[in-house]
Amino acid sequence: MVSYKFDEHQVLASICRASYYEFVKEFWSTIITEEPIYNWHIKYICDELQRVVERMFARKLKKDLIINISPGETKSTLCSVMLQPWMWTRMPSAQVIGGSYSSELSLDLSRKGRDIVLSDKYRAAFPEVELRYDQAGKKHFQNTKGGWRYATSTGGTITGFHGHLILVDDPLDPNRAASEVELKNANDWMKNTLANRKVDQSITPTILIMQRLHQDDCTASMMERAELQQQNAIAAGDPDAVIGIKHICLPARKSPDIRPRYLRRFYEHNVMDYVRLSNDALCEKEAIGQYYFAGQYMQNPIPAGGGMFKTDRILIDVPHVRSMASYCRFWDKAGTAGGDGAYTVGLLMGKDKSGRFWIQDVIRGRWSSDERENIIKQTAQIDGLDCWIGIEQEPGSGGKESAENTVRNLAGWKVFIDKPSGADSSKEQRADPFSVQVNSGNVLMVKAEWNRPYLEELKYFPASKYKDQVDASSGAFNKLSVGMGTVGAFMRKK
Repeated sequence: MVSYKFDEHQVLASICRASYYEFVKEFWSTIITEEPIYNWHIKYICDELQRVVERMFARKLKKDLIINISPGETKSTLCSVMLQPWMWTRMPSAQVIGGSYSSELSLDLSRKGRDIVLSDKYRAAFPEVELRYDQAGKKHFQNTKGGWRYATSTGGTITGFHGHLILVDDPLDPNRAASEVELKNANDWMKNTLANRKVDQSITPTILIMQRLHQDDCTASMMERAELQQQNAIAAGDPDAVIGIKHICLPARKSPDIRPRYLRRFYEHNVMDYVRLSNDALCEKEAIGQYYFAGQYMQNPIPAGGGMFKTDRILIDVPHVRSMASYCRFWDKAGTAGGDGAYTVGLLMGKDKSGRFWIQDVIRGRWSSDERENIIKQTAQIDGLDCWIGIEQEPGSGGKESAENTVRNLAGWKVFIDKPSGADSSKEQRADPFSVQVNSGNVLMVKAEWNRPYLEELKYFPASKYKDQVDASSGAFNKLSVGMGTVGAFMRKK
């Protein structure tokens, strides 16, 4: 019989290579002096990170990952410090780009990862991973197998570097997230700079970990791009196209925003981590400010001044015909096609015989003027002659001409031009009567694919990225609530 003697370092290396979670437990003490608290989310996130990286190891089609989680929950240690040293145990040639909102933070995370690689324990277990001493700085360090890590910050250039993995940890400064300039810079940096710094566009994954800070933050932007890619693939003839991203959302308290939803069962005492963020601790955080708490801890960034509409009070009913006393399709028109500008929105609202208001349909798109007018007329033909059609007139001679052209295009239908003026011309003032009905539970909505973007816009209004659906809702509601008036085309001034 042949006996084998296993070196303890070899056993440790074997266990750690197979499991990122085991690696985290073993090498925690090399950079952190405090005792770890292994709440359930630690292993879950480790396993999800490993799945993403394993696909890259196997050169499979990438699966990006977004993680939204509260501060102080070990997110940076797991994603931005320990992951890259673990990757080198399996793929020493791995090249990693890591970025955060500030260069100081990015350098600190990079330094901690380098410290793990330089630790006696790591060098004993993985002697094949050796840093090059001529390239061992905090910003950029490299091993002798061709692997490296490069630290950058939001808005920074990354000339000459292409990564096997893109790690983004807090691309937005929480203290400046309300700035439209900062939001645009962060989103453009991820979309236009980092997206082009990949070894292989189809294989290199992006991992984004952050607290939600704004409706239009990097999480929202990244999800929106992934959904658009899926829609384009389906339109191109791939009916089985799936979204190439996984979204993990872990609010501090149990809420409908938990993703994936099955993780709700791990919440003890209705909190995600009852040791570090108990209900008492969360109450203290909440006292700092509702906006701060909603975004950073509940991952639901209702902006300051938002919350005008209590969208959870809108009943979403099954799609079947109900008898309505009156209908109105109101159009909020935009003059541009494509891009990131405003949408043209045509919202159909009905008022039933009991006085409740129904959102029946929402048509939304960015079309040229000719396309828009054709769609408005085609929609009118579908809605029928009994449905009122409202057109909002924008200020200036161009707005007046555009509204009058639409009226001429709709000869034979009941059309009115709505020209807000004076103190009542603000979007908030116009939406206020409708919000009262929503918040009192008197508004219902037909179940359809457009529900989610519609509810999202109402939820964040008046600080929502777009306001076109709210404007169309206000116009239709204000028409239905004040009586149907005279048949024909006319102008109503507020």
